[in-house]
Amino acid sequence: MRPMTEQRSRVRKTAGQPAPAAAGASAPWSQRLSRLGGGAPIVARWRRAGILFPRVVLFVVLSASSGPFFTKNNLLNILDQQSATLIMAAAGTLVLVAGGIDLSVGANYALSGVVAAQVLQHNSIGLGIAAGVGVGLLVGLANGVITTFFRINSLIATLAMSFIASGIASRVTNGNLLVLTGKPDFAKIARTDFLTVRTSIWIMVICVLLLGVLLARTTTGRYLYAAGGNAEAARLAGVRVKGVRIVAFAASGAAAGIAGIIDASRVLSAQASSGNQLAFTVLAGIVVGGTSILGGDGAIWRTVAGVLFIALVGNGYDLLGVNPLYEQITLGVILLLAVGVDAWSRTQRT
Repeated sequence: MRPMTEQRSRVRKTAGQPAPAAAGASAPWSQRLSRLGGGAPIVARWRRAGILFPRVVLFVVLSASSGPFFTKNNLLNILDQQSATLIMAAAGTLVLVAGGIDLSVGANYALSGVVAAQVLQHNSIGLGIAAGVGVGLLVGLANGVITTFFRINSLIATLAMSFIASGIASRVTNGNLLVLTGKPDFAKIARTDFLTVRTSIWIMVICVLLLGVLLARTTTGRYLYAAGGNAEAARLAGVRVKGVRIVAFAASGAAAGIAGIIDASRVLSAQASSGNQLAFTVLAGIVVGGTSILGGDGAIWRTVAGVLFIALVGNGYDLLGVNPLYEQITLGVILLLAVGVDAWSRTQRT
């Protein structure tokens, strides 16, 4: 008798309720987009892989409109010039995925190059490189500790750190340009050709691949996604959120140190103001690549595509003789669109 009673109870509860509509018949248009996307909003999938489409279109347009663009020398020059930016952006992706932001990479990059150049003037190349990378790593660790243990917003903390690092770099150089013309071996770090490709590009490729494997194929990478997606849930699941965020900031700092040494080697000089606008260029490349500025979503390969997309815009405008002011406007519009797509996709998922 009990099964029959339960069945009658369910019948009474459902009596008088409207029948469910057919799938998709009255669902909001955003849900229909989700179904068409195979369970995830189309806009979210576009944000993950869509950066490749405009880059391919831009590449084709520039190849057709500018003869010098699609040449080996020009393409390798783009990679050479963007090698430092790509290294910092790849490491910066870890920070954004973990739910933070690092605005000190530009000043850290300049400080690392300045310290390496200062040490090189009276010591060996190896000691200079170690000093530069070490300073970058220390700045990154300081950012991680300040933002996690002292619970200071990462945007404010790293902005303040950028002022500190820039001030220290200016004090080290006394406002002057440090020239390393007496260290020709130091130039080999970035200027040597290996298989017709500059060593700066090879260093960039190695760093990007290592960071990509760390984020996509390791437990630390999964913890970074968890910390950025929902820090409290990750903490309850046993993830050491503070630890993984410190790792992300440390990687960003070390990457800034490596980038600073590469560019100092390329031009055989260093100055405190060399990274003034670099932090925003790095952040723009990461966001344009589709990494969420709110954390929990991102990939190294998309960051590489985003940085190269911005580089292609600048290179194309230079080759076509377009006013640089239009380049700034274009990059601003691209950045706004990228952030808007990220916000929209998050709204649809919610």
